[in-house]
Amino acid sequence: MEQVRPRLQAFAAEMFGGLARSDQRAKGELYLRGLLLDGKRKSMQPMAGRLGVDHQQLQQFVTSSSWDHVEVRKRVARWADEFVGPEAYVIDDSGFPKDGSDSPGVARMYSGTLGKVGNCQIGVSVHAVTDVASAAINWALFIPESWDDTTAADADTVAQIRRRRARCRIPDDVRHREKWRLALDMLDQIIGPPGADEIADEIADEIAGEIAGEIADGGWGLPPRPTVADAGYGDITGFRLGLQQRGLPYVVAVKGTTSAYPVDAVPVAGVGG
Repeated sequence: MEQVRPRLQAFAAEMFGGLARSDQRAKGELYLRGLLLDGKRKSMQPMAGRLGVDHQQLQQFVTSSSWDHVEVRKRVARWADEFVGPEAYVIDDSGFPKDGSDSPGVARMYSGTLGKVGNCQIGVSVHAVTDVASAAINWALFIPESWDDTTAADADTVAQIRRRRARCRIPDDVRHREKWRLALDMLDQIIGPPGADEIADEIADEIAGEIAGEIADGGWGLPPRPTVADAGYGDITGFRLGLQQRGLPYVVAVKGTTSAYPVDAVPVAGVGG
């Protein structure tokens, strides 16, 4: 750690450079250091013990301190784009096994990590990859329907879900959204929404070229790249169409039962016998 600390400090300074207060930047570096130290458990108290600090310092930084996590993710994504030199984006999701029912979004769901249905949280992620390197550049917590009171009809169930959401401080605008839709949302955040180029072209003659360029890039300014996903995403027609709409070449797995037709096929009314 002593050998890598200068590099770690420089990396943390770059990633947390947008934080307004110096104490926030220092706590961010401390938290990052805790994640990299030996030890399987990465919760606050075990990490604080290995760091030799009061765990409240880490807890306050993660749960109470007001800083823009999206800005940090954008900096990570731009760093990875330069450092990794990715050739593609990979869509994936991971399960985090949980024993209780209090963690945000926890439910009995299929987890690839477990290889079965179990009590877990699911995180959807976008990775910038090459054949030899990978970096997660965006991710989102999947919120099941059982955590969205707008999907429930029973008054008691609605009240119970609202209490769980309030306890976990889930923002009101964070609702159940299918994993494949979360993936498309994150791609839009990374490379900009569909149509960003057209919008920039329309206003390029009216505003400074630099601003027009930012709109053309859209999102965080990363370029479109081929997108790869397993059958959990590739088997969903809406996901494939969403990639096509965004002009993203893709390679996705599909189940053996998925139907495929020539591109020029048209529906024909059957003849009754």
